[in-house]
Amino acid sequence: MTSDVNAAVGQSVAWCYRGGPISAEPRINDRIRVPEVRLVGPSGEQVGIVPLAKALELAQEYDLDLVEVAANARPPVCKLMDYGKFKYESAMKAREARKNQAHTVIKEMKLRPKIDPHDYDTKKGHVVRFLKQGDKVKITIMFRGREQSRPELGHRLLQRLAGDVQELGFVESAPKQDGRNMIMVLGPHKKKTEAMAEAREAQAARKAGRLPENPSEVEQQAYDDALAAEAEAAEAGETVDETADENN
Repeated sequence: MTSDVNAAVGQSVAWCYRGGPISAEPRINDRIRVPEVRLVGPSGEQVGIVPLAKALELAQEYDLDLVEVAANARPPVCKLMDYGKFKYESAMKAREARKNQAHTVIKEMKLRPKIDPHDYDTKKGHVVRFLKQGDKVKITIMFRGREQSRPELGHRLLQRLAGDVQELGFVESAPKQDGRNMIMVLGPHKKKTEAMAEAREAQAARKAGRLPENPSEVEQQAYDDALAAEAEAAEAGETVDETADENN
């Protein structure tokens, strides 16, 4: 008999969960089911403990909603407010907070120890843009064949790159051998939040006509990369690995 009762209770609980999650929305107006409430006025003033009917009457007089803001209090605390406006403003604040949130992004740049000078300048340009965006950069030197017996070539190349970009970043992780590769991590001097703010300012300046309508290819690329990184970070919410020009 006991097992049958337990089974019936379990089934009832299961049906409750199938009905969907309990709403996190506060109770408002006639959905509030208590005899009296501690009422807070529209400007935050303390009205005191009043019967629920009186609180609803005041809400109607002010053309506002009666919103339960502290359901666990005894009696529950309710406030007179425009609930629709409150929900809209809360959503906008949450959206702005997500927009300004910074996420760690790790870019990766792969080089060969005997890289051509032109290719080196191209790869260095990528690293410069990444650091300007406030991103970390993982530099990987790939050794092949006999190059594996000359690790000093990779070490010198990494030192050279770190010196070339020292105004924008610093060596966060010193060069170390990892199988056929040698790895170094550069960290930006500029915080991600600062880079995102500068990208938004640049976008606003361009719209206002303060920046040239026909920027150089380098300027445009840096600008586009900054905005792309901002959108990427805002949506991803996690560390991202990106490899650029793997084949060189």
